[in-house]
Amino acid sequence: MIRVRFCSGKLCLGWMATPRLYSSSETKEMYDPTKRISKIMMSCPKLGLDTMLDQSGVNVSPEVVEEVLKRFENAGMIAYRFFEWAGKQRNYAHSVRAYHTMIESLAKIRQYQIVWDLVNIMRNKGQLNIETFCIIMRKYARAQKVDEAIYAFNVMEKYGLTPNLAAFNGLLSALCKAKNVRKAQEIFDQMKERFVPDTKTYSILLEGWGRSPNLPRARAIFREMVDVACQPDIVTYSTMVDILCKAGRVHEAVGIVRSMDARWCRPTSFIYSILIHTYGIENRIEDAIDTFLEMTNNGVRADVVVYNALISAFCKVNNIKNAYRVLKEMKNNEVTPNARTCNIILNTLIGLARYDEAFRVFRRMINICDPDADTYTMMIKMFFEMNDSENALKVWKHMRSKRFVPSLHTYSVLINGLCDKGSLSKACVFMEEMIEKGIRPPALTFGKLRQSLIKEDRRDVLDFLQEKMNLLIKEPLCD
Repeated sequence: MIRVRFCSGKLCLGWMATPRLYSSSETKEMYDPTKRISKIMMSCPKLGLDTMLDQSGVNVSPEVVEEVLKRFENAGMIAYRFFEWAGKQRNYAHSVRAYHTMIESLAKIRQYQIVWDLVNIMRNKGQLNIETFCIIMRKYARAQKVDEAIYAFNVMEKYGLTPNLAAFNGLLSALCKAKNVRKAQEIFDQMKERFVPDTKTYSILLEGWGRSPNLPRARAIFREMVDVACQPDIVTYSTMVDILCKAGRVHEAVGIVRSMDARWCRPTSFIYSILIHTYGIENRIEDAIDTFLEMTNNGVRADVVVYNALISAFCKVNNIKNAYRVLKEMKNNEVTPNARTCNIILNTLIGLARYDEAFRVFRRMINICDPDADTYTMMIKMFFEMNDSENALKVWKHMRSKRFVPSLHTYSVLINGLCDKGSLSKACVFMEEMIEKGIRPPALTFGKLRQSLIKEDRRDVLDFLQEKMNLLIKEPLCD
């Protein structure tokens, strides 16, 4: 029986470790600084990270730090602890890319004060550029902090940078992607004399009104663009085709695609993928196939995005057999599937309760492409629904062996599944791990575990976790 006990202020599972020989892959890992650091960060709580890294004797370079930060961009304050530690190492200095990755990571968890501290450090080192502020504007806008996003644009001059068209486009793009297109339009109308709009500017607004969705305003932007002799490019056409398809005007979208050749702007595989995806949603499978064939006949090479759209269309009508045929054609044409390919097929098979087949696909696909958080989450959830906790945990173990940082949703699915199956000891350990990584558990997940612990009269464990949770709320590390 596995029991929970306290070990130096930690929750521990009652098992013993035994000595073992290292495999060849583990030996290689010992000489790969990125993998060594990742392994330490995955297994060590944030407060002891500096000591573990010091004791490892690992040397860092700009490339290593950039790669580690990219891998741990969703890992709360652990990434920042590593960033601080790396900055103190001999013969090392953070690159602009490292600063930018760290700023993005911190802004995700709304640690804005630290973000501006890093901006000041970059200014003192002469490393600030327009992209720094574009990142901050994007993150503020995504958090629906519109005034702060505009402030980041306006404050650039105080930091020695003159706002240019790229910065202006960055602000408009940030607002539009965060569904604040009306504010973006207002700023555009106020400042278009100061910053002469280019094709990218109009394409940003066009996409914004498409997301709204507001087809009349999108048409007005397109007309204004043409009126001021700003030539639409492939991005503009792609955006317009997407807007029309989402508005249910596929016939009109097809007309634009057919007219593009006359404008010396050939349709791309991405534009065709939009049409194929739309036909799939509408269950117009024959039209999806015809569009794919038209694309290849026009000399446009199919890429993974187009193939995914076609696979999705077949899966929408539960035609798994043809989806597999598309996979085979991808292999013949040397187009490598990606996580999205895998997820489309897995989602369909799981929805049809073809669980064994889904597991076979998963095992085959992990040798071809890298799964993403959605892949792992789907598989873990599937096994819990099958009352197979053992395989759910095996998927989790495989994910961790790949140094993949679990998302909030993946943690939640695992903990909820363990609670439902009565594995409270393991659920508690993963809940503590989640909190230690600076990821705030959803109220429903923590509440479910809380009720289970109360029911089992495990108030000592609940108090322990609640205390950790309270510390996280007082110093929020993750939204």
